[in-house]
This record gives sequence, structure tokens and C-alpha cells, in this order.
Amino acid sequence: MPSLRILVAAFTLGFIAPALAQTRELPDFTRLVEEQGAAVVNISTTQAVRRSAVPQIPGIEDEEVLEFFRRFMPRQQPGPSPRAEPRSLGSGFVITADGYLLTNAHVVEGAEEINVRLTDKREFKAKVIGSDKRTDVALIKIEATGLPVVRFGDPVKLKVGEWVVAIGSPFGFENSVTAGIVSAKGRSLPQENFVPFIQTDVAINPGNSGGPLFNMRGEVVGINSQIYSRTGGFMGLSFAIPIDVALDVQRQLRDKGRVSRGRIGVVIQEVTRDIATSFGLDRPRGALVNSVEKGSPADKAGFEATDIITRFDGKPVENSSDLPRIVGATRPGSQVQAEVWRKGATKSLSLTVGELKEDPLAAREAPRGPKPAEQAANRLGLVVSELSAEQKKELKLEHGLVVTEVKADARIDVRRGDVLLTLIHKGQHSALKSVEQLNKLLGGLDKAAVLTIQVRRGDSTAFITVTGLGDKG
Repeated sequence: MPSLRILVAAFTLGFIAPALAQTRELPDFTRLVEEQGAAVVNISTTQAVRRSAVPQIPGIEDEEVLEFFRRFMPRQQPGPSPRAEPRSLGSGFVITADGYLLTNAHVVEGAEEINVRLTDKREFKAKVIGSDKRTDVALIKIEATGLPVVRFGDPVKLKVGEWVVAIGSPFGFENSVTAGIVSAKGRSLPQENFVPFIQTDVAINPGNSGGPLFNMRGEVVGINSQIYSRTGGFMGLSFAIPIDVALDVQRQLRDKGRVSRGRIGVVIQEVTRDIATSFGLDRPRGALVNSVEKGSPADKAGFEATDIITRFDGKPVENSSDLPRIVGATRPGSQVQAEVWRKGATKSLSLTVGELKEDPLAAREAPRGPKPAEQAANRLGLVVSELSAEQKKELKLEHGLVVTEVKADARIDVRRGDVLLTLIHKGQHSALKSVEQLNKLLGGLDKAAVLTIQVRRGDSTAFITVTGLGDKG
């Protein structure tokens, strides 16, 4: 029996020892909080708000009311009776001992008065030095000296799975600490083209907005900005603005009160695996140029629709979402080199970057002209016709085939009135000029062929991939 007891004890220790080792490996956040917590502030404002006719009930799930990606403290809905009210909106952190602070632009937007409360209970009135809605970064200033300041880290060195810590004022509870891990990097969110967000599972709630995200070395690596939520509360998906992006913005705000961004004048889309195959590209990468704005820097440099931009200013463009960030971060007036994949070969283009001044206008509905005479459906399941001289002039096109009918078994997602411009297969680009030409091209492809069609709709163009054709007629 003694030998049995020894075996049981050894077996038990075999489970306990690894568990103890894992327990010892869990991070201790106490030193980080003690050293950095004093640099985090609570921000409240007095601003004109409008009471909504519909009561805002916490926890309500109404997709018409709740935003798909909502800010931590959503803006008040339009309604009657504007009045000034104090509202605890969010958090911020001190970046210089003489009183410069960073927070989110939406925290101080529309504020008539901004109040900053430090951990030692001192309160200050703050003024906005500048804010940038595109990145949701704001720089504010209080009149104070000798303030505790944060240290900055490098978001590029962050690893997925690494521990991170948020300090802020959720629901007004000052200096609350929450922790989690980096879930992903370089996230693109709807309508957020200039920020490669850090995604975390750190618990973030209303009031954390504008607060710092720390790595385990006590360095700020991001500004907590948004959450994904169907209820307005935390659901495990939080997004932070990388601190290098925020610091570049604050430098420009401090120097000239606004942020200038580069612009080249192209409309782009993602390169899927099927598109890469049809363009003869080695793998899905780059940004596919749908159209080039006339007179833009890209137009002057010789960019063409159907180019795939793979590098810009020496930086690789792996995804289409990379390009707006890289171009936006390039100073207007800079001379840069770009590499594009054009008709099966790499080409280098030189251009002078312009300045982004305003958002692009929404595309207008295309003038369609008279309905052309019908033809037999092709292997795409479409009835197409050649553009008349009047339509070419109206649409400012030199060639193209207008879709007059889309059959139920169509292999491509287009609409009546769309114009097919180019067929691309295995890196070969064929400008579509006649129905006979298109039918001949389609007739030469096997049933499992992967091809891409450049389609004009309104003032916009897109590349639509077709994977597999109908039987030959």
C-alpha cells in the first residue's frame, strides 16, 4: 500500500505542478497601474444636446436605432428642446508635462466646455488644439505643469495574443483597469480607411473612449476608440487606434491645427484569389484600380484601370485597405514610386502625391440611352449590345457592351444598363468592342475557366469575377 500512496501522490503532483507553473506565468498588472495610472484622466463636457423623442433604454436591441459600429458614447439623436447639460463622455491621457492630452475626437465634438479631472482630484478646463474626425483623434490642452506623462510603445512590435491593459472611466468610474489580449492587428472598419485598428478583447464600455491601451512594459500602444456591439455594451470586440497614427496626427494638429493627407485619385477594390488568377498574378495581393480620376496625380502618372498596385513609396500593398493608409500618410507634394501589375508584368510609375481635401461624391445613376436591339444570350447568361455613338458620347467611353437583359441562370452579378468594358483571363486583357468578339472570347474558354469582367455602372467601375461558364452553344 505505501507504494500505491506514492504513485497517487506522484500522479497528483504531475497535475498540480503544471497548474502552479501556469499560475505563476499569469501577468501581474499592479506595477503598470501604479506607474501609469496617474497619467490617465477623466473627461467630461458641457454641450448642447437634444432630447430624443424616443427614450434611450439601456439594453434595447433595435437595429434601426443602434449603430452597427457605434462609438462608446453615441451622439444624441435629433429632436426638440436643445439644452446645455454636463455629460461624462470619456477618458484621455497626458502626453506632455505642460498639459497636452490625447483623447478621441468624438469625445470633445460639439463641446462648449471641457473638464479634465486628474487622479489627485484636481480639475482643469481644457481647450481643443485640434481634432481629426478621420482618425478620431483630438489634442486638448490644460494649463498645468509637472504632470505625470505616459510612455509610448511601438504598435508594429505588438504580437497577436500579447497581453494589453486599458485604463479609463467606464460609466464614469474613474481609473478602472481592464485587461485582455491583442486579438488581431491592422483591422479595417467600415468608413475608417486611414486607421489600421488594433483589435482586442479588453473589456471596453462607455467612458473608456479616448483612454490609453498599454502593453505589458507600461507603454501606450493605442487609443481605445470603438467597440463592436449590438447592445451598446461590451461584447468582446474592442478597437484601438495605433499610437503611431495618433502621434502623427497630434504633431500636425499642434503645428498647423489640421491634418493633411495624400491623395492620388483612384477607386480601388480588393484582389480576390479568383481575380489574381484571371490577372495572372502569383497570389492575391495589391489594390485593383477600378477607375482613375481624370486630371488626378494617378492620371498624370499614367495609372490605368485594371492596374493592380502592389507597392507604393517602397511599402508593400498586401490588401486594398493598405493603400489608403499608405497614401494618406504620404505628405502632399512628395515624389514617390509605385509598382503596378499590368497585363502580366510589373511596371514602375513615378507620381507627385496630391492632397485630400474632401470626401468623394456619391456616384450618380448612369444614363442608359435607348434600349438596343436584343441579341442571343451568351455563355455568361447575358444579352448584350454594342454601344451606340450617342451612348459612347454620353458615357464618355470609347468601347463597351451594354447589358440589355440578365437571364435567370446568369453567371455574373450585373444589372441591365451595366456596361462590360474589359475581359481578363490569365493576364490577358481584351477591350470589349463587339458582341461577336465577346462571344468568340467566351467560346474559347473551357467550362471551369476563371475570368474577370470590368463593369461600368453609373460613374463607377468594378471588377467582377466569374468562376465557371455555361456549356458552349
